[in-house]
Amino acid sequence: MKKRILIVNSGGDCPGMNAVIRAIVKRASREIDWEIIGSINGFDGFLAEPLEIMPLTKDIVEGIHIHGGTILTTNNKRNPFCYPVKQEDGTIVNEDVSDKLIYNLKVFGFDAIIHIGGNQSHKISLKLAQKGVNIIGIPKTINNDLASTDYSFGFQTAAQLATEAVDKLVTTASSHNRVLILEVMGRDAGWIALHAAVAGGADVCLIPEIPFSMDKVIEKLKSRYSADGRGFANIVVAEGAYFKDEKGGIVSGNIASKITAALKEINFEADIRETILGHLQRGGTPNAFDRILATELGVKAFELVKEKKFGTMAIHKNSELTHINLKEVIDKYNKVDLSNDLIHTAKGVGISFGD
Repeated sequence: MKKRILIVNSGGDCPGMNAVIRAIVKRASREIDWEIIGSINGFDGFLAEPLEIMPLTKDIVEGIHIHGGTILTTNNKRNPFCYPVKQEDGTIVNEDVSDKLIYNLKVFGFDAIIHIGGNQSHKISLKLAQKGVNIIGIPKTINNDLASTDYSFGFQTAAQLATEAVDKLVTTASSHNRVLILEVMGRDAGWIALHAAVAGGADVCLIPEIPFSMDKVIEKLKSRYSADGRGFANIVVAEGAYFKDEKGGIVSGNIASKITAALKEINFEADIRETILGHLQRGGTPNAFDRILATELGVKAFELVKEKKFGTMAIHKNSELTHINLKEVIDKYNKVDLSNDLIHTAKGVGISFGD
């Protein structure tokens, strides 16, 4: 009888998820006694009655590495330890259904789970490991905010898309003497904004790690305009950035519109427009870097299962493929360190962080 691995995606989608699925399947196909099954829509598929699962063969995964999203679909709201269950009276109550998940693994003959997700997803991985589930994690997030790995796949593609947006906005800003504000993802970590600002040549970069002063931002913007009002400026801001003097702590959300309002309040003369990339950053074809990284991590994850090194996550650390205990992953965020060389580089070319 073949050994069976269940692949589960959870959390948001990102470029490279199909590439990692393909890598697991292709690596397993080189063995004679392994079978790979995918759970549809995160853990939902394996908790459904009947199960909603997909056998994954070489033919099925052929060519999927060039596509964004995931053939298995995913979600970020279906935690088996706090799972919405419909009651007899029609109400929905969150319950711990992890024992049902474990029961299904045993009944249907699964030997291990490979779980693809970000920080919140791997909190689930750790709790399942602590209940005796043979599980291996793979890091996935466009925000690059997992501290245990050099990069998480999806980030480089998202940063490239954000950079292309800056490139396009620069030409419009210069044509109309405008201030254009680009808001990108990054609730807790400003990596996408930082990379896009440096690569795209923005004038201001605002990130969650550096609370900004509007006075400093205005000072930079004014330096970009001549006395007759000619000039232009581009601001890249992470969604989690916030004003230095914000009352009551961090109030994230709609930060681009808040900056616009602050500029209009002082009657800043230039026309100001906002662009919010939103979920555009999650979609589309993964670039070469993310395809390669996802493929490496997929192969490594399968081999960790084969070696029975459960309760760990496949990572790329110090340019080397390795693994780390899930306990060392949880709640350790890779935020932008203010001593990071890229911060120094950005300031060196005149980018203002509003500090």
